[in-house]
Amino acid sequence: MTRALLILFSCLVAINQASLIHRCDLAKVLHQEDLDGFEGYSVTDWLCLAFVESNFNISKVNENADGSFDYGLFQINSHYWCNDYQSHSENTCQTECQELLSPNLLATIHCAKKIVSGIAGMKNWAEWTIHCAGRPLSYWITGCHL
Repeated sequence: MTRALLILFSCLVAINQASLIHRCDLAKVLHQEDLDGFEGYSVTDWLCLAFVESNFNISKVNENADGSFDYGLFQINSHYWCNDYQSHSENTCQTECQELLSPNLLATIHCAKKIVSGIAGMKNWAEWTIHCAGRPLSYWITGCHL
């Protein structure tokens, strides 16, 4: 019985540490920051991206096989876009990777805009290409009252 309680407590702590944002709250922030239509991508593209990359978890960090890390809502990679002080980084967004975990999302949005402004656009994210590109996405804003 004690072991089961310990496992349950560990799961609750892990869930509590995740910084999840509701999709409609994120939709409002993305809309306010002029991402609807930015480089031809709609708010629904951005919502789908956030879901497939982090499941709306602002604090998600993922280690990759090459030793780089992906940070935050859009899983922005440390090798190219931000500086994590752990490995060589091009730091194209001129930001610390830890800033991409902030709940105010400004550093994340600024960096994501820089990424999407490049030649590959949202195709920089393989998960967006697989799960979102060319699909009807209007359901992502259902009930959000934008």
